[in-house]
Amino acid sequence: MAAPQKAPQKKVIISCALTGSIHTPTMSDALPVTPDEIVEQGVGAAEAGAAILHLHARDPRTGQPTPDPAVFMQFLPRLKQSTDAVLNITTGGSLNMTVQERLAAPLQARPEMCSLNMGSMNFGIFPLADRYQGWKHDWEEPYLRSTDDFIFRNTFRDIAYILEHLGEGCGTRFEFECYDVGHLYNLAHFVDRGLVKPPFFVQTIFGILGGIGAEQRNLVFMRETADRLFGTDYEWSVLAAGRHQIPFTTMAAVMGGNVRVGLEDSLYLSKGRLARNSAEQVAKIRRILEELSLEVATPAEARAMLALKGADQVAF
Repeated sequence: MAAPQKAPQKKVIISCALTGSIHTPTMSDALPVTPDEIVEQGVGAAEAGAAILHLHARDPRTGQPTPDPAVFMQFLPRLKQSTDAVLNITTGGSLNMTVQERLAAPLQARPEMCSLNMGSMNFGIFPLADRYQGWKHDWEEPYLRSTDDFIFRNTFRDIAYILEHLGEGCGTRFEFECYDVGHLYNLAHFVDRGLVKPPFFVQTIFGILGGIGAEQRNLVFMRETADRLFGTDYEWSVLAAGRHQIPFTTMAAVMGGNVRVGLEDSLYLSKGRLARNSAEQVAKIRRILEELSLEVATPAEARAMLALKGADQVAF
């Protein structure tokens, strides 16, 4: 009797989050702020192997996170023209934006993919404020310190609104950001309601104060929980904050998952060494993946795996 054939290993999707809304300009000169910087780092990350670029906007003068569609439109068309990567726009925005503000740019751009946070949570980045002095901008320190008394709002009604208006209305699919095990159950609730249909992209997030901790047992537990809830209907990805970025994404890839890196999640390339750009982090995790005999997905392959509508169907 012939031995059963092993299923082929899926290719690994590398996502790259370029700037986010956690880190501030004082923390690293490499953090992209202006549209030109976001385009330059996005192109570099795509050339290094990122199939998906996760995008926030910043006020070009101050580096403060902004929901202004006009700022997004200063880099979205240029990135689309310069790279084939999937452009994934935030609906999380920053911690002090309303849902309507967070949706302004995605509803105008109608992208292939958006992030979607799957629950309200304490989101504590205030410990970062104690590490720096001599701030570049007046907004930075108060922005960070205020998060000891802040709840990042993502109610069931908010999530349903985004799924209906952006998902059903624009054909956008989502990177479902799950910061704790309860967020996986929230996602299962929307699957049961028929508002989320497979294949869907689950991004499990570790190491944010207020979410699940960056411990190996938690990585396994989140994976097992997602498997139990969603079976084969989803693609799993992992990001981890700060020093956990590379170890956790490596473990996730070995377990059959996809990975996310970028300056939104960590400013460092290695211990004590700031990354010069997000492309360095993409190149590092790609090198590790290939050393483990794992293949990296192209943007076209990522689109097929996630059933995206295609770059020709966006509004920018």
